[in-house]
Amino acid sequence: MPSSEPLSWAWQLPKAIEPNPLADVPLPLPLRAVLLRRGVLDSKAAALILDPPKPPDPYQHFPDLPKAIKRLQTACIEAEVVAICGDYDADGMTSTALLIAALTALGAKPITAIPSRSSDGYGLNSSMVKRLHEQGVRLLVTVDNGVAAEDALQLAQSLEMEVVLTDHHTLPDSPLEVLALLHPATTPQQSPYRSLAGVGLAYVLASSLAKVMQSQQAVAIAKDLFCIGTVADMAPLTGANRTLLREGLNNLHQSRCKGLRALQRLAGLEERPLSADDIGFELAPRINAVGRLGDPQQVVDLLTVDDENEAMSLARQCDLLNRQRKDLCNAIEAEAIALVEAEGRTPSPFLMLAQSHWHHGVIGIVAARLMERYHRPTALLAGEGDGKLRASVRAPSGFAVDAALTASAEFLERFGGHPAAGGFTIRAEKVGALHERLNNLAAEWLAKVGDGIPISPEAFLKLHEVNWDLWKGLQKLEPFGVSHQIPIFWARDCLVIKEQRMRGGHLQMVLAQGDCQKKAIAWRWRDQAEVPERVDIAFRINLNRYKGEERLQLEILAMRAHCPEMRLHRKGRTYRCLIEKQGEVMLINPKGEVLKATFSINGELTSKDEKANHPYVVSLIEDGLLGLGLRP
Repeated sequence: MPSSEPLSWAWQLPKAIEPNPLADVPLPLPLRAVLLRRGVLDSKAAALILDPPKPPDPYQHFPDLPKAIKRLQTACIEAEVVAICGDYDADGMTSTALLIAALTALGAKPITAIPSRSSDGYGLNSSMVKRLHEQGVRLLVTVDNGVAAEDALQLAQSLEMEVVLTDHHTLPDSPLEVLALLHPATTPQQSPYRSLAGVGLAYVLASSLAKVMQSQQAVAIAKDLFCIGTVADMAPLTGANRTLLREGLNNLHQSRCKGLRALQRLAGLEERPLSADDIGFELAPRINAVGRLGDPQQVVDLLTVDDENEAMSLARQCDLLNRQRKDLCNAIEAEAIALVEAEGRTPSPFLMLAQSHWHHGVIGIVAARLMERYHRPTALLAGEGDGKLRASVRAPSGFAVDAALTASAEFLERFGGHPAAGGFTIRAEKVGALHERLNNLAAEWLAKVGDGIPISPEAFLKLHEVNWDLWKGLQKLEPFGVSHQIPIFWARDCLVIKEQRMRGGHLQMVLAQGDCQKKAIAWRWRDQAEVPERVDIAFRINLNRYKGEERLQLEILAMRAHCPEMRLHRKGRTYRCLIEKQGEVMLINPKGEVLKATFSINGELTSKDEKANHPYVVSLIEDGLLGLGLRP
């Protein structure tokens, strides 16, 4: 059952800024305020976001690219069999399909080699290398994996198999014995290629090879697959990723890839340019579902097939697996929530739940949902056999999963990950000791950040400012994703005209300020408490398409009862800031002493009290005015 406890949000409003930031940037004021708060300090820096430059020649940035191209050119000319060793997530599968399509068009005979999620685990392994060698393969190209495959690489070397390794995961300390290595870390420090995911490296390799062999037709669908893999892998949308994605999204709805077109039709995406959200919420889940529950070869076939009927058949299979994935996730999530809330107690600092029947392929998704729900690092464990459990871990920003697992290595059979996510295998009898260690680490972290769910709006809006001009400005800032998130706004004193609880736990509302009314939706809203009559909200803006009509909609992320005053917490003290009358602000300190000042829209602040000139007090008043919606 859903918790009846009201959600506790920790609102973290930004600092006040100058009245008219980045005045020469062609965007509405709230969006200019967002850019300034994100560190965009001038129009030149803004231009890199609004109109990013084309990436430089990759030969100048990847030292081993010439060796890789030379070897692959030989393979294409001699019609050599080349094994493309991929991964079973969307990044790995799109990378594999990209190189299969390009190398086939250029004359080579590429074959797919992707491990099984259930039986092989992640990445290139020795049994794969041995099997490929027995098949006569002498050239391996890894995509989205390989840097951690030390044993497999050593075996390949001993069998005189050459390896072109492309990967974006953390490089080991010892050098890799391969023919060529394409990795973002091998590029110059400020290189725009530093943020590439696996599919980005595959794109660089394929497009460079096609250019040398004077056959751009060979990479006709490469940029489309780049878009899918980059968004699905949540790669930072900076540098080359941003440029290539902006170019690719404009034409993705007209892709020559018949499999992608079939997926788009099944997803109900109209004949219009797609957004990163369309990929992230509609296309990528259908692709990822296959890697989680089925055979990754199915996706490679889908993305390389040339027959429209076969493409639609394969797309329907992906769609079916995605529906199965949704059902599995919902069932496991409901079971996990019941386990957490069965005793009605506050969840432990590190949420750890285990059931032998849970599916390995989806526990990471459910762990992420629970992490968001309870604002705690979360691990879900499923049975692996032989007395072992396999786990997926997700954590809020600030709690480093990789560091926590390293600190608990004595309990683990194997583990890996990065700050936000990871995984491990453990013997069942050691789960209790591991949980105690992780609880202690998470308790220290929670003591610093507090128990509330953090929400950090970036700019204030009145409801009438949510208009088509603002939407056009947001579109100029697209695509949004990691390192360039969709802006979060906040609004004050919204009257709740209507509210409706919907299937799936969603909350639909109509909000008003004066004569302006806006529709709003809160997805998977678990707060069952009664909605106050007047609320402050934190929200994103999105476009709701229904029966051919387009309407701007507020996507509610956090909500609280409206309070006419602002409470400012500084150095263990709480100050109150409120408007006594138009143009006059009152600041009340913890002792109840009152300081009054007048303010103007252009930023002037005056007071008869000399204390109001002190920088600390000025900062308090400005932050108070910002929270009250009287500063940008």
